[in-house]
Amino acid sequence: MTRVAAIDCGTNTIRLLVADVEPGVGRTVEIVREGRVTRLGRSVDRTGELDAEALELTLAATREFAATIAELGAERVRFVATSATRDARNRDAFVAGVREALGIDPEVVSGVEEARLSFTGAVSVIADRHPGPYLVVDLGGGSTELVLGVDEPEAAISLDIGSVRLHERHLHTDPPTQAEIDAAAIDAREALERAAAVVPLGRTATLIGVAGTITTTTAHAMRLPAYDRAAIDGAAQPTGVVLAAAQDLLAATREERAAMPYVHPGRIDVIGAGALIWFEVVSRVFSEVQEAGGALLQVVTSEHDILDGIALGLR
Repeated sequence: MTRVAAIDCGTNTIRLLVADVEPGVGRTVEIVREGRVTRLGRSVDRTGELDAEALELTLAATREFAATIAELGAERVRFVATSATRDARNRDAFVAGVREALGIDPEVVSGVEEARLSFTGAVSVIADRHPGPYLVVDLGGGSTELVLGVDEPEAAISLDIGSVRLHERHLHTDPPTQAEIDAAAIDAREALERAAAVVPLGRTATLIGVAGTITTTTAHAMRLPAYDRAAIDGAAQPTGVVLAAAQDLLAATREERAAMPYVHPGRIDVIGAGALIWFEVVSRVFSEVQEAGGALLQVVTSEHDILDGIALGLR
């Protein structure tokens, strides 16, 4: 067994997984999994630069993770940065800060590589319970990845729509007005039109959603008394239930979302935009599968995602 550490630095959160992996075996044995909401991608869509305060919060979290990694004795470490860092002109300061904290450079991966890692992580624990082809959707703060495959990714795309990005662009009222919702939905639908030209959505046998927006929407659909990873991981819910939960989160006020015990404080403002994107994704995939002669009766949620994909790549 090899002890590895994987860090995923996204637009809204930075997360750490320390795990033991066995060479040749596509599973991880989790030691520690934790995250911080640092909103690294705050205003990047508008300014093209990383916000100074958000950058310092992210580097502070990186230093905390470095201490944990050293304490647990990880032999290999990989730091992957995604949408916000890809888009920022001033990412050199971020790279230098990570290098100082960890002694390695962060990898600013492409959207397609991000999709591949998410697919690997999600399918590693889902494949023995559900049929393929699998469409894995990683809905982040700055981008959303869709990747289809069975054992390996066969088609993938990264779309510049995410919970933080669409919230900052469109949803300015509490609760959002119908005009704001319509504008955000147009963005999402146009992006999914591009996705459908690259990824054959109609071939989907199992739709798997990963990342915080989707796991939170699942918790809402289940009306959990608190966020519960064990209950959420692998949950298979009727498609109609998923769509209704997403619509409910979008329509809720900030005060109502804050009162939901499974909504992380760092997601209260952006979960509505994320739920809107998830609603549009599920609706489009449902229609494409139906047109291809199939039926998308349920949607699966996984707590295993890009972090697991990064860790498995280190074995």
